[in-house]
Amino acid sequence: MNKKNTGFNSKLVHAGTIPDDKGSAVTPIYQTSTFQFRDADHGARCFSGEEKGYIYTRLGNPNTDELEVAVAELEKGFGGISASSGMAAVNIVYLTILSQGDHMIGHDALYGPSRGVMEKLYPKFGIESDFVDCTDVENIKQAIKPNTKLLYLETPANPTVGITDLKAACAIAKAHNLIVCVDNTFCSPYLQRPIEFGADIVLHSMTKFINGHADIVAGMLVAKDEALYHDLKYVMINGGFNMDPHQAWLVRRGLKTLSIRIDKAQENSMKVAEFLEAHPKVDWVLYPGLKSHPQYDLAEAQMDGPGAMISFELKGGIQAGKTMMNNVELALLAVSLGGIETLIQHPASMTHSKLSAEARENAGITDGLVRLSVGIEDLDDIISDMNHALSKV
Repeated sequence: MNKKNTGFNSKLVHAGTIPDDKGSAVTPIYQTSTFQFRDADHGARCFSGEEKGYIYTRLGNPNTDELEVAVAELEKGFGGISASSGMAAVNIVYLTILSQGDHMIGHDALYGPSRGVMEKLYPKFGIESDFVDCTDVENIKQAIKPNTKLLYLETPANPTVGITDLKAACAIAKAHNLIVCVDNTFCSPYLQRPIEFGADIVLHSMTKFINGHADIVAGMLVAKDEALYHDLKYVMINGGFNMDPHQAWLVRRGLKTLSIRIDKAQENSMKVAEFLEAHPKVDWVLYPGLKSHPQYDLAEAQMDGPGAMISFELKGGIQAGKTMMNNVELALLAVSLGGIETLIQHPASMTHSKLSAEARENAGITDGLVRLSVGIEDLDDIISDMNHALSKV
């Protein structure tokens, strides 16, 4: 949008909108693989970059453009790069920033596949990695090597809800010429904008809060500056990581209601977290809105709200976790998060099961840890469901 001082919610609705010559209030779906040129000279100008135009959907499409502009504006970055999935976005970052002989530092409780692919696939290309508890920024300092190129953060972390001091972590990275990428999936730009704290790249699995309806997979990168934007986009285009137009249209539709969905889910989450913290079968609860959270003050300073993700530890370990999973009725036993429905999962047996027991323990992913993504259902129904499932433990 061109107007100055446009509010966040107005951007949610209007940012990036492409005028339609037929008068549609909503950008149509450009479900096409290729675009027709007016004549040979027009085609030549588009290919040379002399004239902005569409050529082929892998290179760009009005629907992906609209979404990229909107998310980049919300994150206060230079430009967005849409991708076919969150993991496509992760791999675009790795392939852009890291070369043979380079080293990456990541948060130890990172989203399982983001860590897993780095540890299992990238070593064959001569890339090293270390995963440390970045909630203590001294661990970042100690992990830096002469060949370190990338600091990959996730805050709040998945699934431990640990919070990293972005300003301090980015300052350390800049002192050592590291690129900082922050996975902002748990917060969305509504609650946190990492570029404001010094990050170079913001990453989203838009499958989650940004889309919000559990009906697509999608990813997004937002680059802080133009040079990095072009580097990332080159890898997206030539790696074939592009997003489908219909996929982009659905995410753009979901984005419009981001704030009202998160507001309701957050309101529910606070009450659910308080209920869980008082329950005798729960050892502890990690939720940024609770004063018992070890980084409560940091969350207050860094985030515009505590979000809708809760982790808690059941007494009874892995068997207790499975029992609870088997007795929820309203909540869906499913991976993913950030939808309008409440989702519950058990990381030790599900999303992080491919990590070794030692790696899980070091990352704080205990056997009894349960991750809850609170939805927008009636609060009494959510609490009743939690109480019923806990009664079976």
